Amino acid sequence: MFTRLSAADRAAFREGVHAFSPTLMAMFSWGLVTGIAMSKSVLTVPQALGMSLLVYAGTSQLAVLPLLAAKLPIWTVLLTAAMVNVRFLIFSAGLTPHFSYLSLWRRLVLGYFNGDVVYLLFQKKSFANGYVQGKEAYFWGMAGTNWLAWQVASIIGILLASLFPNNWGLELAGTLVLVPLIITSIVNRSTLAAVVVAAIVALVAMDLPYRLDLPLAVFAAIGAGSVVDLIVECADTRRERGRRARASASGKGASR
Repeated sequence: MFTRLSAADRAAFREGVHAFSPTLMAMFSWGLVTGIAMSKSVLTVPQALGMSLLVYAGTSQLAVLPLLAAKLPIWTVLLTAAMVNVRFLIFSAGLTPHFSYLSLWRRLVLGYFNGDVVYLLFQKKSFANGYVQGKEAYFWGMAGTNWLAWQVASIIGILLASLFPNNWGLELAGTLVLVPLIITSIVNRSTLAAVVVAAIVALVAMDLPYRLDLPLAVFAAIGAGSVVDLIVECADTRRERGRRARASASGKGASR
């Protein structure tokens, strides 16, 4: 299938793989942690493998495991998973201008393979909206690499959980590897405001049930970024009006 792609698409696919490669350690660590957690929970090995392949959402998988262990009602499990994954609504809205020309089934498949880091790195590329040669291949280079690394690590964790002591702190290692990526994504004041506000809200609301701290942090970040963007836009408009007024005054003075 790769050889049937055009030369430009093959180059874009390889570029996507290369762009994602610095995050592989973090993804592998998170996948391993999630696999171990599933294996040591109430899930059987086939159930854990099925969850890894079908759900493919590490944060929500980890969030619902204690609920499954406590045998809470299924609506509670589903609500918690939905709250944790509400950020993907934002990701989908961000990808819509880029892939709206694709058929429904291709967009559904693309949505399944999308991920936090994949979306972030894709947006940093600053593609134009609509069809762009190599854009979809670039996305799949990152998304395919992410999926493969995650599934391999998760399955290793599921099958070999007994070999990994609980005190290794693998989840911390994954978080630390992702920190530089988050820092490099702060390219303007609105992004900085979104990151700071999201961190504060997540910390303040971390004890809320159903992992409500995550969607609250997402919406707070969107609000903070939007407010800062509006303030910057208004300031730019005022400066532009001032510049035009000064230019107009200079022109009138020169004509005299």
